[in-house]
Amino acid sequence: MSTAKIIWIIGVLAAIVLAFIDTGYDAAIIAILGLVGGFFVDKDHRLGLIVAAIFLAAGNAAWGSIPAIGSYLTAIWASYAGLLAAASLMAIARTTYDRLKP
Repeated sequence: MSTAKIIWIIGVLAAIVLAFIDTGYDAAIIAILGLVGGFFVDKDHRLGLIVAAIFLAAGNAAWGSIPAIGSYLTAIWASYAGLLAAASLMAIARTTYDRLKP
């Protein structure tokens, strides 16, 4: 298993766990894991990551209407949306760097 897959698995598990546990540093943990995970995204997958982050951020509240489990699903998907948003920032930074380097 590659380092990138391990980092993404840790990020997804952290997004799920931190949706239910309040450590006070949830956003920072998700952001750091997202930035590190975004560093390992291949050039071919960067655009897909950015698009997924946009759509997930826009639509994660739709889960709230499901009775009994909607609030939990919304929390999980919102946390995962934060992970993808941070990864997207890193992907954008790497793309910019790749275009500007000599």
